[in-house]
Amino acid sequence: MSGLVLKGVSRDFGPVKAVNDVDLVVPNGRFVCLLGPSGCGKTTLLRMIAGLDAPTTGTISIDGEDITRQPTHKRNLGMVFQSLALFPHLTVGGNIAYALRIRGLSKEEQARRVEELLALVHLPGYADRAVSKLSGGQRQRVAIARALAVSPRLFLLDEPLSALDAKLREAMQVELRQLQQQLGITTIVVTHDQREAMTMADTVIVMKGGEIRQAASPVEIYRKPADTFVADFIGSTNLIDISRDGDRAMLLGRPTAVPLPYGVSKATVSVRPEDVELTAPSSELPEAKITFVRDLGGAIEFFLDANGAQVVAVTSPRARPEVAVGDRVGLRLDPARSVVLTR
Repeated sequence: MSGLVLKGVSRDFGPVKAVNDVDLVVPNGRFVCLLGPSGCGKTTLLRMIAGLDAPTTGTISIDGEDITRQPTHKRNLGMVFQSLALFPHLTVGGNIAYALRIRGLSKEEQARRVEELLALVHLPGYADRAVSKLSGGQRQRVAIARALAVSPRLFLLDEPLSALDAKLREAMQVELRQLQQQLGITTIVVTHDQREAMTMADTVIVMKGGEIRQAASPVEIYRKPADTFVADFIGSTNLIDISRDGDRAMLLGRPTAVPLPYGVSKATVSVRPEDVELTAPSSELPEAKITFVRDLGGAIEFFLDANGAQVVAVTSPRARPEVAVGDRVGLRLDPARSVVLTR
């Protein structure tokens, strides 16, 4: 099978399972984000792919070649570390050419490749610049160029944008994605930033406790989360109890058209705030009291108390209803956009 394949990969640190029996297939040319809270195992998984750590069990292969016990320097991978790890005593060109020099390329070939890569990362003419004189975004680009110098078959990045300010980080997310699309290189990024993952990835892999909870496209992860953890971790959502009362499903004290699976008496419904519509109070709809309103400029958030449950609704400024704190409203939840979660 072409691409990266992990089968039954685990990593134990004494009694702690940092990664637990992970199966994963990453086809060639895909951009994948490993996403999850601190300590979920995403960096350990990346380090095993890179050869910086060895699995306790399982196998790792690329394009059918077993690399589980292969040394890092023989895997032909490019990696950007969270700290960037640039050599402070070398120039920009010296940093990028380092791996090329180790591989025995001539000075002319090194210089040509350095200029090619600097143009690729939008830093033409920077070869002789000291890395200490660069901005954070420029250092990031140099680290990326250095990792790409040897034309790696996998490009691995461990929270590469975490040290940048918010505006630059968002700009670099777009640049990194466009660069990956231009090169067509298989890329795996570790991040705890859900917005970053949703911006860049073809596939988002959500991890918790050393296990993969869901692996899917950003849209599917957002619209069809596999469980309450994924629903709550990705974006904002309302997690509301749903239960069966005879032959009816009940939500927020009212009968609902949200379907409860056969044989299930209780579950949780995930409803995104933008899918909660505020209406005039009605006996047919759940009722709620507005407790707080937050104007974010591009969106208006309404915090509501619905029969003891907190619900958040979001509208655009143009669609803002004429309501205020203390008002009672009806809540219309679209069944087609409400996801019933049984775990």
